[in-house]
Amino acid sequence: MALSARNPATLSQPQARAIWLRAQRLDQSEPFGAGAQAVAAAVAHLGYVQIDTINVIERCHHHILHSRIPGYRRADLAAAQSLEKSVFEYWTHALSYVASADLRYFLPAMKAHREEPRRWSAVGGREETRKLLRRIRKDGALTIRDIDTDVLVEKAHLWASKKPSKGLLERAFYDGELVIAARAGMLKTYELMDRHFAFEKRPTPASERQVTAYVLDRALRAQGVVSLDSICHLDAPRKKAVAELIAARVKRRELVPVGIEGAEKTPHWMRRDLLDGPATEPDSGLVHILSPFDPLIIQRRRTKLIFDYGHVFEAYLPKEKRVFGYFALPVLVGDRIAAVLDLKTDRAAGRLLIQQWSWIAGCESPETKALIEAELQRFERFQLGQGEHSALAGTD
Repeated sequence: MALSARNPATLSQPQARAIWLRAQRLDQSEPFGAGAQAVAAAVAHLGYVQIDTINVIERCHHHILHSRIPGYRRADLAAAQSLEKSVFEYWTHALSYVASADLRYFLPAMKAHREEPRRWSAVGGREETRKLLRRIRKDGALTIRDIDTDVLVEKAHLWASKKPSKGLLERAFYDGELVIAARAGMLKTYELMDRHFAFEKRPTPASERQVTAYVLDRALRAQGVVSLDSICHLDAPRKKAVAELIAARVKRRELVPVGIEGAEKTPHWMRRDLLDGPATEPDSGLVHILSPFDPLIIQRRRTKLIFDYGHVFEAYLPKEKRVFGYFALPVLVGDRIAAVLDLKTDRAAGRLLIQQWSWIAGCESPETKALIEAELQRFERFQLGQGEHSALAGTD
């Protein structure tokens, strides 16, 4: 593949897909091993694993990890977070699990939150927060149920609570004074950060240049081929600094500019050592039922460009406007999105319901259907936490 800064090469869609799937570790069956160590390795490699409250099926942070760790158990994430403390929660483009080794890159954002008290004016001032911290220091970690009240206030910002008691916990969390030490569903246990991690001394906060390099390196590792939009997903103010760093790395011949078929005029870059593509092709028989919040799906324009599949989160659409269904899940077979399944877990009945099965044009075949059905059996066992599967219910 001949490359130059003035005449970048163009990757075909299959080439771009292979590179991205390799970066996401979706081209092999068990890339991270098993147990809590696999959870820590997956989070560290991906950079972050998004958390969301929707539980039509299993919540997305468990789902994303299950897609890359075949033997994944929810207890593995709990152990990584609460016992091994190898992952922690903080805001990336959304609330996410992040590798604890990366904490220093988030300390500047925590400081920025502390310096913007107006965001939290509705829940009380610093004195109220200090009282809360003194209580936790004395009595130990707590949940919102330990201090909850029925008083409501106007939300200080989009991800804040309408309850002052919860708002105080959130404020101290985003300020970096508290950490979420454990989760039971969406019930969070808050602990003093220093006590949770047992710091002798807190990590040194990263400089702005170091944070920029971290964001770029995280994208290169988890995406393979990157653009400014993919690197700075929902973080447009960072684009200028990232673009300058990319230019410097191109000049040092560490990165090379490339185009992607269908978007040749949109600048993309990749590491020079990836020019020959992945060492192996994606396993054509490997099937992943993906969360709509999976890193392969969450950046909709990128997914459309590279997979020629435009995902729409239809839960927010009126029923009559839905095409694939309320909670549609893309199904990756080999290197193609082959189908979209609208699934729902009926926990009371102990079964996984197929609300709707939609094929992507040109992908339907008896062989592909059999592969997906086999994966559905495994997916149902994961949803229900069962050692053995129960019968699927629904239609094809």
